[in-house]
Amino acid sequence: MSPLLRVLGVAGCSVLSGAPGALAQSAISAGKAKAQACSTCHGPLGLGQLPNAPHLAGQPELYLAEQLKAYRSGRRSNEIMNVIAKPLTDEDIGQLAAFYASLVIVVKPP
Repeated sequence: MSPLLRVLGVAGCSVLSGAPGALAQSAISAGKAKAQACSTCHGPLGLGQLPNAPHLAGQPELYLAEQLKAYRSGRRSNEIMNVIAKPLTDEDIGQLAAFYASLVIVVKPP
């Protein structure tokens, strides 16, 4: 689903159900459950645990989804990520992206 349609879907769901962001919260919850498989490298809160594993927390949802799709298709190459992303559906990718994008990062100057 495109980000625009996702936003429109969330807005539509909010109007119809009276529960603001219920659809978005559902995607975040599902993504959090799926992200457990990612935690060895990217940490339980999306902060990389290995020197070559990037932080995913707070990254834009669209960026995260595009990168996972690029790994899945082979357009972006990484020995581990290509294998991990191969079986992911568009829905899985959207949920993972929603979860990691929902994590707030605070930056403090030195």
